[in-house]
Amino acid sequence: MSDHGTTLGTGLPGLDRVLKGILPGDNVVWQVETIGDYRALVEPFCRAGLQSGRKVIYFRFASHPPVIDRQDGIEVHEPDPAEGFETFIAKIHAVIEAAGRGALYIFDCMSELAGDWYSDSMLGNFFMLTCPYLYDLETVAYFALFRNHHSSRAIRPITETTQLFLELYRHNGTLYVHPLKVQLRYSPTMNMLHAWEGDAFKPVTSSVLIASILASVNWSDLNPDARPGYWERTFLEAQEVHDGVQAGRCPPPHEQATFHHLCRMAISRDPGMLKLVARYLTLEDVLAIWRRMIGSGLIGGKTVGMLVARSILKRSSQRFIQLLEEHDSFYVGSDVFYTYLVRNGVWWLRQKQRNPETFLEGAVQARQRILLGQFPDYIVEQFEQMLDYFGQSPIIVRSSSLLEDNFGNSFAGKYESVFCPNQGPRERRLEDLLSAVRTIYASTMSEKALRYREQRGLLDHDEQMALLVMRVSGAMHGRYYYPHAAGVGFSFNPYVWHETIDPKAGVLRLVFGLGTRAVDRSDDDYTRLVALNAPHRRPESNFEEVRQYTQRRVDYLDLQANRLMSGHFLDVVQESTDVPIEMLASADESLDADLSSRPKTWVPTFDTLLRDTDFVQDMQGILQTLQKAYEYPVDVEFTLNFVDERVYRVHVVQCRPLPVKGIEAPRPSATTVSQDATIIAASGAVIGHSRHIRIGRFIYVVPAAYSRLTLQDRYEVARLLGRINQTTELSGAGGTMLLGPGRWGTSDPFLGIPVTFAEINRAAVLCEIVAMHEHLVPDVSLGTHFLNEVVEMDMLYLALFPQRGNNYLSTAWFENAPNRLLEILPKAAPWTDTIRVIDLAGESGDNGTVFLDADAFEQRVVCYRQP
Repeated sequence: MSDHGTTLGTGLPGLDRVLKGILPGDNVVWQVETIGDYRALVEPFCRAGLQSGRKVIYFRFASHPPVIDRQDGIEVHEPDPAEGFETFIAKIHAVIEAAGRGALYIFDCMSELAGDWYSDSMLGNFFMLTCPYLYDLETVAYFALFRNHHSSRAIRPITETTQLFLELYRHNGTLYVHPLKVQLRYSPTMNMLHAWEGDAFKPVTSSVLIASILASVNWSDLNPDARPGYWERTFLEAQEVHDGVQAGRCPPPHEQATFHHLCRMAISRDPGMLKLVARYLTLEDVLAIWRRMIGSGLIGGKTVGMLVARSILKRSSQRFIQLLEEHDSFYVGSDVFYTYLVRNGVWWLRQKQRNPETFLEGAVQARQRILLGQFPDYIVEQFEQMLDYFGQSPIIVRSSSLLEDNFGNSFAGKYESVFCPNQGPRERRLEDLLSAVRTIYASTMSEKALRYREQRGLLDHDEQMALLVMRVSGAMHGRYYYPHAAGVGFSFNPYVWHETIDPKAGVLRLVFGLGTRAVDRSDDDYTRLVALNAPHRRPESNFEEVRQYTQRRVDYLDLQANRLMSGHFLDVVQESTDVPIEMLASADESLDADLSSRPKTWVPTFDTLLRDTDFVQDMQGILQTLQKAYEYPVDVEFTLNFVDERVYRVHVVQCRPLPVKGIEAPRPSATTVSQDATIIAASGAVIGHSRHIRIGRFIYVVPAAYSRLTLQDRYEVARLLGRINQTTELSGAGGTMLLGPGRWGTSDPFLGIPVTFAEINRAAVLCEIVAMHEHLVPDVSLGTHFLNEVVEMDMLYLALFPQRGNNYLSTAWFENAPNRLLEILPKAAPWTDTIRVIDLAGESGDNGTVFLDADAFEQRVVCYRQP
């Protein structure tokens, strides 16, 4: 450190002698009873700083009276804690960086920050991030805390990080200073109680006086966590209010004020969700959440959606009270995430993500640190208590970030959720749980999550990760654990495959076993689609097609292997003798006719469930009730379990707004298009609303050329498409249409093109050319994370069957049109036969102007040239 510390001091020579001076880089924390006592220390410190010619900066952010009067030479900044932790600390650090080395700082009392952020942990995090920064710049800074105001979650990180920590007492009109920590200095009397008498600070040596002074101070006890911090104290007071209202001792308006305060502390700060919370949750509900929370902070969007949906349904109908499966979930507060980042040296890497120019820098290093990090002991203890509660029941740790599942941003599939089969010794189960939490925390730094935030302008938003820990819905069937059925439901159906289907009635995507089969694309498997106003109207035309395009594999938890696994449906059913299989599957009579002595061969059609129970009416009622409450279409995830042969329970495990557009979109007027002018004609799977749009660019992956590529080259094509995507304008002279063989976004390059959604997110139309595999039909994967993004971005998704009637692809037009690939990517010469980029914007002549008409009700699309 530089040698300009001779001018440093507290402004009180007697105190400087006690402390052996103030050193460059010292952070001085005073624990006080009143602001007036703190001001008595700040005034001489400022006066000495101004006299020495140093820059003096005062951070004024609390509601208490100023600790120093405004005067020449003192620079005052007023950051607002209500703007959120990240914004507040970013503004303070920007001032510190601009001031440079050697400045002096005075902070208002930090205790109010715990109130602004509803958390002692975040106060500790603020100090741990700011103190080292000041130390490196050789500054001196004064901070204050109110005594007995905070739990160990704030006090411990502050005392461990600061250079000086001192108690200030007032007894019978005299101030006493008690240095508890003075780093790098020592004297035999330094840590004694000192009386402030005039200019002198004298050690107090009389046990009578010492005992009298300290006995007059409220003191918690030997257990630091028995001292309630802001978070605990606020909820304890809220419990008293609730009990008082119930007993008639407290007026109801007081309860409402308390409820709204707690909602902003722990539930949500999203205006749309707060409106629902205020309507459907109560103070008693919020207190119940608090009693099952680990750490502090917000519970996140996914948790709020689940809890609000359950409350909406139970308030609306006695039937839903009987129908819904109970839940006993736990909630890990968002402050645990921030604390984990700070304690494991990830914070500063994460700050790069707020800048669109650097948001991917350091992400790999950040993920590695998160995966290897350690949790505070008090958090681990709470995790252990939760595990003891669940015993060896399987659990799932689910992401529940602040922005997740809110209006406008679903984050579908962007963050991880991790199953814990929860088998084995307690130590192993705990480590599996901690590993699951680390995995989800690390997923906040994944490229797909960061690109999603960047695309939607959310990089500078406060995005913390809370967690929802749920008991896995289902039952044990030998070594297998799974629910009888699971799936996703949309209250609005964007896929109308027959004229009898009412899109406003909703749709289900139904699977046997764990719902991962419904939300994750299975490139070689299928699910049951159920239009809720026509549940028996399948896209398939006969049982042969039903059998061919039905679910073949089941996801389950293997309790012996202690992991999530997948197995063939028939193998799983054969081992699960207690499953009501007749409700969930149909016997394949064509295979069993000559094999009467063998067990039946089952096909998971869910026909009996849909025909002979109230399941369809129940699910339609659930979706429409939630849509009415949300005043918006909804997307839910659910499970179904039979409790006897006829009675079942439904568990709504997730509910979020469904950002579907064009619900009332008019059908395009009929247009007569000649064969010569037709570029594409498709009749089949069309997802999205009807539209008439101009096409400005085609990106065409030539099926024949792609089929000859090696595995590595197919991945290279996907990456090249991503780079082309970045050059695509989101508006202008027309949208972009992508055409390619097989499935877009597949994980298997032999079944399609393995792009990520971020590599095609600027397209207006996505077309699968069914040419990769004889028996591979388009995966109309409503409810999967990939298709959720298609719907969210208002893309049109369609399939083209070149060998079927009413389908047409003008390959000659695509092959003869000018290919702009090398103009966009000059080094892509080896790929000109595989990727063709055809731009139409601003061109005339043979290409003309190209339009696309999509009729979602007729399931037809035509793309044509118009002179």
